[in-house]
Amino acid sequence: MAPRWLVYALVLLAALSVVPFALIARSRASTSAQPHIQLILDMAKQPKLKTQTSNPLFADSRAMRPRVAGTVARGELEEDSAVWSGRDGGNWVTAFPVPVTERLMHRGQERYDIFCAPCHGLAGYGDGPVAKRADALQEGTWTPPSSYHTDLVRGRPVGHLFNTITYGIRNMSEYGSQIPVEDRWAIVLYVRALQRSQDASVGDVPPELRRQLR
Repeated sequence: MAPRWLVYALVLLAALSVVPFALIARSRASTSAQPHIQLILDMAKQPKLKTQTSNPLFADSRAMRPRVAGTVARGELEEDSAVWSGRDGGNWVTAFPVPVTERLMHRGQERYDIFCAPCHGLAGYGDGPVAKRADALQEGTWTPPSSYHTDLVRGRPVGHLFNTITYGIRNMSEYGSQIPVEDRWAIVLYVRALQRSQDASVGDVPPELRRQLR
């Protein structure tokens, strides 16, 4: 028969062996504001270099690295002039240079409601809340936004509308730095849909839906 002290020691060791598993189970079931202990960082935790700070890793001590000469970011080659500028050989493009899809239309509506509707209104008549507020103030410095439903704007090519969003026109500021290229085309597509909706005829309605018209 084993000595009593050995039995006690084995029982104690068995009890202690359960402690690590209990701690692991507790940590998985609870949350903590403290970061996990990492023995091997694997670049998971790195120093953050803010603007106007120095980085001793480089000889010039600049935290923000300049672009490598002769390189272009992926997707920023701008090789298709029609897509990136709305022009083809110096002329405004008249057809969309990107695939026209339902997804693009919905994206255009979303971006339009954010960037354009405050001035131009949800329906594009230039009666957005910003325009109404400016009219109410009567300060004499406000230029009303254009309606999309005039013959002048309806007659503009899609490339012209794209350029207007990119660089602005008259008192309208440019949005090229805020809205990506694909989103600009999405907005142009939605503007065309707004124009069509406000200048539609019975012939534009599918035959199976004409009975629902009042």
